[in-house]
Amino acid sequence: MNLNFLDRLAANPLGAFAVLGLAAFLEAFGDTFFQISFYRSTGWGRVLAFGAGAVVLAAYGSVVNVPRWDFGKLLGVYVVLFFLMAQLLAKVRFGQDPTAPIYAGGTLIVAGGLVIAFWKG
Repeated sequence: MNLNFLDRLAANPLGAFAVLGLAAFLEAFGDTFFQISFYRSTGWGRVLAFGAGAVVLAAYGSVVNVPRWDFGKLLGVYVVLFFLMAQLLAKVRFGQDPTAPIYAGGTLIVAGGLVIAFWKG
């Protein structure tokens, strides 16, 4: 992974959005491996899923920390992207559809992220 590329990419708003999207995907995807390891596998499958989760979450930690940005301001966008990636992966990897409370809470998460990202003041 070319970390200098990520740092340069995150220097503009659209690039920062892309880096945060990648980080959100990696974090949610890494978490799915732990879900598989803890509840859906045994033996070597459990060990491999656990190891894959650790590797993917280490990649997430690198991606999210390389760019030199005001993480506090971008955190709202990140939380929104993480929520959306988690819902997408819940559907794709586990066949879980969002429930009414997830839609309601997700609406609040997205609204909060928009306030944090775009409120000038």
